[in-house]
Amino acid sequence: MFPTQRNEIVYDVAVVGAGAAGIGVAVALRHAGIENFVICERHNRVGASFASWPAETRFITPSFPTNSIGMLDLNSIAIKTSPAYSLEVEHPTGEEYAKYLNLVARIFRLPVRPNTDVEQVTQIDDCFRIDTPGGTLRAKHVIWAAGEFQYPRLNGFIGSELCRHTATIARYGELDGDDFIVVGGYESGVDVAFHLACRGKRVRVFDKNRPWVEESSDPSVALSPFTLERIRDNRFFSQVEMYPHMPVELVTRVNGVYEVMAQGGHRFRTSVPPLFAGGFEGSEKLVAHLFERREDGSLLLSEHDESTMVPGVFLCGPAVRHDDHVFCFI
Repeated sequence: MFPTQRNEIVYDVAVVGAGAAGIGVAVALRHAGIENFVICERHNRVGASFASWPAETRFITPSFPTNSIGMLDLNSIAIKTSPAYSLEVEHPTGEEYAKYLNLVARIFRLPVRPNTDVEQVTQIDDCFRIDTPGGTLRAKHVIWAAGEFQYPRLNGFIGSELCRHTATIARYGELDGDDFIVVGGYESGVDVAFHLACRGKRVRVFDKNRPWVEESSDPSVALSPFTLERIRDNRFFSQVEMYPHMPVELVTRVNGVYEVMAQGGHRFRTSVPPLFAGGFEGSEKLVAHLFERREDGSLLLSEHDESTMVPGVFLCGPAVRHDDHVFCFI
């Protein structure tokens, strides 16, 4: 570590986020021989976002210990590690995967700094100032790997504040009611619909597209095989109604009844708050001022995932985009 004139430590690299992206890139730094770095994690544990998943939610991608034949476990974030081997499960829960990430962090002795919530990153001369409630850090490079889950999209339509985002649900089994409306028919929407259907609940799922019949093999567009198998489950078929090409425009609440109005004036009612599976705004909004924008609004990156405007700032995780490729599952 290198002190400044004011005896402040200047790290070679500051990684923001101790989830899959942050721990994975930190292991890569270790492999590259870089020792003077720190991982800033806003919560008190590694893998906090995964630990916050609904208890019933599992990975849609399968794990299998293929390391012995030179192939990575699809859910691994470091060479010679395998969630399947460590956890002995094929589709881990979020809590299980958080344990895997913590194990990787301990094995590689990664310098995780918990309870360090990065509020702002500012370029000053040849390094970056990283402001946190507990003080200021300085680094020559910043890798932003804070992910998306803790930054849900809450404003998809008028009245969306009356809905409950699926990312805020601790356990589907604790949801009261028998008649549910789910806004969003991608992975999270189908996940909650499946688990409610398994409990004998009636569920109606609305989506502006029709991802459950998408012919693309791109997992950022089409549903996973794991999810498609669930849709074919008899319990799902008997309890869930799917409404494709039916974007929700308005949600109101009158006398304890929620009314959902979809495009075309179609109205649907339920006695419990609609569940909003509307995706995430993402944490990258906190460092957007350090990046140029693509035409689609995503952050513009070099071929090395570096800002094209401020050298030394890198993006790692599900918000990475190159050409038409969406790396949300990498």
